[in-house]
Parts: sequence; structure tokens; C-alpha cells
Amino acid sequence: MSESNRTSAAAERHRSRSGDTLATPAIHGPGPDVSVRRLVITMGLNFAITIAEIAGGLLSGSLSLISDALHNFSDGIAIIITYLAIRLKRSEKSLRHTFGLKRTEILAAVINAAVLLTISLYLFHEAARRLLHPAPIQGGLMVGVALVGLAANVAGTVLLRRDAAHSLNVRSAYLHLLSDAASSVGVVLGGLAVVVWRAFWVDPVLTILIGLYVLRESIGILTQAIHVLMEGAPPGMDLQALRDAVEALPEVDDLHHLHVWTVGENDIHLEAHLNVRNMSISEGDALRGAIEAMLRTSFSISHTTIQLECGRCEEVGLIKR
Repeated sequence: MSESNRTSAAAERHRSRSGDTLATPAIHGPGPDVSVRRLVITMGLNFAITIAEIAGGLLSGSLSLISDALHNFSDGIAIIITYLAIRLKRSEKSLRHTFGLKRTEILAAVINAAVLLTISLYLFHEAARRLLHPAPIQGGLMVGVALVGLAANVAGTVLLRRDAAHSLNVRSAYLHLLSDAASSVGVVLGGLAVVVWRAFWVDPVLTILIGLYVLRESIGILTQAIHVLMEGAPPGMDLQALRDAVEALPEVDDLHHLHVWTVGENDIHLEAHLNVRNMSISEGDALRGAIEAMLRTSFSISHTTIQLECGRCEEVGLIKR
């Protein structure tokens, strides 16, 4: 196999292992700008639902409606945070913040997920209290308000779905809405059960199920965002395939002291040392340019810093220094 074919094969192995779906949004590779207009519309919908469901929950006695209202209120706050994060992310670099404020969006995702975790714990407490002490509920009013909330939440998820595929922070807000849409369906069904069978216990049980779903999703977001803040290698990044692709070049002896991390979403940085044969400065510049282009195309790395060496490092390892 030729050198160029080995390089292409290593890059292809990386691409085959790191396909991105909506379930795991890409945090590497360029993506389209988030629509601020869609965020603002969704925020307005959520605050409207919050007011309607709090009123409906108090009048009907439904805990699941009030729970849904709290979720929707947190959705509105999450979208405000998302909007501010996007604005700050686009701010100019400075002597105090040489990377700019790109990590603001990741930090906002942590805050959003933490809010979801807190609300879930509160819901569990209230649901347990209702199971021990059942209270009468007006099922008809519960169903009507839940249907309004369901329609608005579905509209919100449709508005944010495209941006959620490439932004961890927007995905956090999207999951807020998705969880509320699912919970609204449950509230509608629970309200029907109350109307038909007067099964008041269904309301707190639905609340627990909603809380479990939100708990699982928020832990996933929190884990991924903290991984970025801890300078972890991007999920799906195959460092062995990356080394194979670089070392397949005839001018390269080995790649070592490699560091790969994510500054912000869609912004992966790499720094490494490269042992090469004796070459002129112009030849070294040409080699660096070729490697940077290959890493950008095949591994979605946006910023590369490569130190060329001729056996300078005494201890050579892919990661250790």
C-alpha cells in the first residue's frame, strides 16, 4: 500500500468510528450558526405555557401540570442562557481571553443540565408526598391545559431540532422542550384516567416517570459538557488513527507529545511534536501545511500547532512527555 493510501485509510477508519447523530451532537467540525430568531420564539412559547400550566395546576389540583410548568419555566431560562452564551461566544479575543469566550456555551450547558437535575429531585419529593396523601384532581381541566402545553412544546422542538444537531448548548434547551412534550402527553393520558376512572394516583406516578427521563438526559449533557471543560479529547476522536495518518507521510519519523482538546463547540485544537528528516525551513513549512490540511479535512481539527524536531526529545510517546 502506498504512503498516501495508508494516510487515507487511517483517516477513513476515524470517520467510520465517529459518525454523529442527533443523540450525540457533534462537538467537532463546523456547523451552521444557531438561529436567534427561533430561540426567541421558543422562549416566548415556554413562558406562555408556564403561566397557563401553573394556573391550570392550581385550579385542577394536578401536580403533574405544575411539574410541567416548572419544566417550561426552566426551558425559558435555559433559552435565555443559550442566547447570552451564543452572543458571548462570538465576542472578540483579547489579551485576557486569548481564546475569546467560546467556552461560555459549554458552561451554559452545564448550568442548564444542573437545573434539570434539581427540578427532577424536587419532582420526586412532591410525587412521593402525593402518593402517600392522594388529593382530588379536576381531570377535564387537566387534560385541556396539558393539550395546550403539548402543542406549544411540539412547536418549540420543531424550531430547535436543526440547531440541536450541532450545538451541545442548544441541544440542552431542545431536550428541555422534548421532555416537556413527552410529559404533556403523559399528563393528557393521566387526565383522561382521572376523568374516566378517578385514578388520582396516576398523577404522581407520571411525575416520577417524567423526572426519571429528565434525570437521564440531563446527566448525559452534564457528562459531555464537563468532559469538554476538563480538556478531554473530543468524543469519537481516534488518536491512533490520527497518528497513523500523520506517520504515513514519508517525511515523518514519528508523532509524539500529542494533545487534542475542544475549546468550544466546533473548535478542536491540536498540538504535537513531529520527528522529521533533515529539511529546510521552506520544506518544513510545506510539510506542516500539508498535515494541517489533512487533519482539518479528515479529523475536523480547526487549529493545529506542530513543533518539528530531529530527535530532540529524549522520551518519545504519543501522550507522555
